[in-house]
Amino acid sequence: MVEDSDSSVGQLKRADHLLYVTLKYTRTTEVIKNTIRRLIGVFDYAALEILEVEKAKGKIKAIPYLPLERIELLSKVLSGSKEAEDYMLLYHLLKHIDKSEYKTKEEYRKNVTLMTKDFDVDTPMLMLYFDKTKDFAKFANAYVRENEK
Repeated sequence: MVEDSDSSVGQLKRADHLLYVTLKYTRTTEVIKNTIRRLIGVFDYAALEILEVEKAKGKIKAIPYLPLERIELLSKVLSGSKEAEDYMLLYHLLKHIDKSEYKTKEEYRKNVTLMTKDFDVDTPMLMLYFDKTKDFAKFANAYVRENEK
């Protein structure tokens, strides 16, 4: 697996740094937004990696260009897996938060929070999203290794 910025592993490393280093010192909602975008990137690249394996096996004909279409195809490829279903729900939640208008609460303070109409994202919630995204990256990596053979 490639570990540059254009891979799920590279995106995960950058999200890790944003969460555990940058956010710790800056405490801004912009860092929360950027971390969410990196987590979305992890999903996009991991989905692409899984779909490339499926295409090589002949199970799908083409890989869609748009990330959202790739995620929808991935949902179909992994249908029947409750774990994969949970990951797809997290992806859609992150996309929703990213696209939503937001307000800032306690910026530059310990409890910095990005508040959207539907969700409030603070540091503990962002860590939870990060951990679940990391689990998805492990799931995708295992899936790719298992099915490449």
